Amino acid sequence: MSQGLLLRVVPMGSYAGRARAVVERSALVNRRNWLLVASGVVEPLFYLFALGIGFGAIVGQQAAPDGRPISYAAYVAPGLLAASAMNGAIHDSTFNIFLKLKHARVYDAMLATPLGPMDVALGETSWALLRGGIYAAGFLAVMAALGLVASPWAVLALPAALLIAFGFAAVGMAAATLMRSWQDFDLVLLVQMPMFLFSTTFYPITVYPGAIRILVECLPLYHGIELMRQLSSGAVSWGILGHIGYFAIMVVVGAWLATRRLGTLLLT
Repeated sequence: MSQGLLLRVVPMGSYAGRARAVVERSALVNRRNWLLVASGVVEPLFYLFALGIGFGAIVGQQAAPDGRPISYAAYVAPGLLAASAMNGAIHDSTFNIFLKLKHARVYDAMLATPLGPMDVALGETSWALLRGGIYAAGFLAVMAALGLVASPWAVLALPAALLIAFGFAAVGMAAATLMRSWQDFDLVLLVQMPMFLFSTTFYPITVYPGAIRILVECLPLYHGIELMRQLSSGAVSWGILGHIGYFAIMVVVGAWLATRRLGTLLLT
């Protein structure tokens, strides 16, 4: 690899400063589509009112992570909050990235500037994080208004939602660079929907037999839901560090792979 190409893959200087330009571009492009961006808050609200409140009247109480009884709505809401952050991040880091990479050729133009693949990866991941954060902030406000927040620890729920969004955005962008056509997005939905349904969003993990329980505990959304449940209920334990570490690894591995793939696709 020549020295010039090496500098484009790993450019010198501040990543944060140059990645900000990518975020600003995304914000300008979406400034007239703010209603579409904000609409991601609506879907989890439907689940909350239909299942958490409506169906919850039949189900009764559930157990918080520390065993205390809580309402079914208070049990479901943190799971939907984590899923909201996941959905916003995945949508923006897969469909949007694939369009720019394969069809609009936006990144070819970006790399004609001092921007490098790392700047593009960090910038696009940061925008997906912001979108997931918008979804999570709106949903968290509704949770507070309905009295579903039972602990001061809940002030950390929004930073936790951003971490969850960051993890899914980084991995989502890496996955987008591996896709060859729009049909490949069926695989994204094939992973996303079962993870939403079976990662203890609506019921405790104790309903599963041992082998399936271990499989569910490996899913990233499960760790996001457990993280949110501990914070919203105040049942915080040292195990929360494991959930945080899981997403930290997702961020590092996803950003590294996305950068390598962008360098391969655009600079060779």
